[in-house]
Amino acid sequence: MYDAVDDPYTYENSTVLVNKLDLRVQEELDAFEAEISTARAEEPLPEGALDFTHYKAVHHHLFQDVYDWAGQVRTVRISKGGNPFCFPENIEDQAGKLFGDLLAANYLRNLDAQAFSAKAAHFLAELNAIHAFREGNGRSQLTFFALLADHAGYSLNLDKLEPREMLDAMIASFGGDEHKLAAIIEGLIS
Repeated sequence: MYDAVDDPYTYENSTVLVNKLDLRVQEELDAFEAEISTARAEEPLPEGALDFTHYKAVHHHLFQDVYDWAGQVRTVRISKGGNPFCFPENIEDQAGKLFGDLLAANYLRNLDAQAFSAKAAHFLAELNAIHAFREGNGRSQLTFFALLADHAGYSLNLDKLEPREMLDAMIASFGGDEHKLAAIIEGLIS
């Protein structure tokens, strides 16, 4: 659950996000969101240039059935566990820089597995710190990362992904330690 102040994304006097099914119980929304985003992830994903516009299209694809704002940059400041994510007024600039760096790095192509994993971990850590959307960042990051890995010539075995381990690594990367995340990524390469 995110911490947000004066959150226009939630129902009045609630922390439940306004959604297309008008679900007002968090557990029901969580279940629907997980089911539909998983189903959408199995469909062909939007094509694009592996840029921020493409990333937003992936988010829209995954969450279009759940939220009216799917694929749109959030407009509210959020934090998790007292740690603030990128302020909304800076998201476009920070994302532009991050995706520009990805382009300059040739989308992480022509790297050995260890170098790819380290650079991919840095990209994911920065993308997570930006946290462009009000909800669905983790699923969008993982889906986009799979596209990026494929484009770089790496197949990932996501069945080997341990959610708790990944979350711990993402939290560590938020604090600047990307080693755990790089090790997980390298372990996913098949």
